[in-house]
Amino acid sequence: MRRNLEDCTVGIAGLGLMGGAIARSLRNNCGVEQERLFACDKDSETLNAAKEAGLIAQGFEAEKAGEMLKSCDLVFLCLNPSTIIGFLEKWEGAFKTGCLITDIAGTKGSIAAAAEKFRKDVDFIPGHPMAGAEKGGFANSQLCNFNGKNYILTPLSRNKSENLQFLKDLIYKMGFGRITEVTPGEHDRKIAFTSQLCHVIASALIDCEEDTAITRFGGGSFEDLTRIAMLNAPMWTELFIENRGALLDRIEQFEKSLDALKSLISGAQAAELEKRLELVRDRRTVMSI
Repeated sequence: MRRNLEDCTVGIAGLGLMGGAIARSLRNNCGVEQERLFACDKDSETLNAAKEAGLIAQGFEAEKAGEMLKSCDLVFLCLNPSTIIGFLEKWEGAFKTGCLITDIAGTKGSIAAAAEKFRKDVDFIPGHPMAGAEKGGFANSQLCNFNGKNYILTPLSRNKSENLQFLKDLIYKMGFGRITEVTPGEHDRKIAFTSQLCHVIASALIDCEEDTAITRFGGGSFEDLTRIAMLNAPMWTELFIENRGALLDRIEQFEKSLDALKSLISGAQAAELEKRLELVRDRRTVMSI
C-alpha cells in the first residue's frame, strides 16, 4: 500500500550539516509538520537549537534513539558509513514495522551490504544527496542548497517499488533536480572521481603552499579550486579510506594526466599543449550538457 507523506512521522538520525538541511527541506519544501518531525543526535545543544527553530517536535539524545525509532514511518540516517552500520546493529530491533529507511552516506558498498541483511519487515533504500557546504554542523545547514542538485540512489532487489517511488517523489519535493539509480559499486567508482578525488586535489593544493597570504593574489580560480579544502577531516578520512581502491585508481589516473601536461610544459611544446587544452575544453563543454 502506497504511503502518504502527510501521514508519516519522520526521524532524522544525526542532525549535522546534512541532517539539518534535510530537516529544513522537509519542513519548508515538503510540508512536513513540526509535530511529525523528530531527530536524535549526540549533541543536546543541537537538538535544542533545532526545536527552537521550529524544525523538530522533539529531540532524542543518542542513547535514546530507540524511543524515536519506534514511532517513525520514515527515517533518514545522516551519519558516516561506519556510524550508520553501528547504529543499525544497535537499534535494529527498535525500528517500526513497515518503516522506510534511507541514508546519505558518501560510500554505498558497506551500507548496501548492511541493508541487504537488515530486517525484512522494513525497507532500506540506500542514497546519496550530492549537496553540501564548506562548513559543517547544524549551524551551517541553512547554507546547504538542494535546488537542482543531483541525488544518487542504489536500490536493492528487495526494495518495494512503491517505496522507491515514494522516496523519489520526496527527493524531488526537497528540491533536487535529478535522480540517478546505479549499483553500489558503480556509485563508489564514480563518486571516487567526482567527489573524493576533487577533495584530495583541493587538499593537496593547499598542503603544498605555506604562504597563507597568497589569497591576495587570487582572482577566482584559486577560490573555486580550494573551497572544498575546508572539509570535515574525520568524515573525509573515513570516506577516503573506505573507498580507497576506487580512489587510488582515480588518483593514479589524475597523476598520468598531470604528468602529461607537465611534460608538454617542460618541453615548451606549445602546439601539442594547445591541442590538449582544446580537447580538455571540448570535453568539459560536453560534460556540462
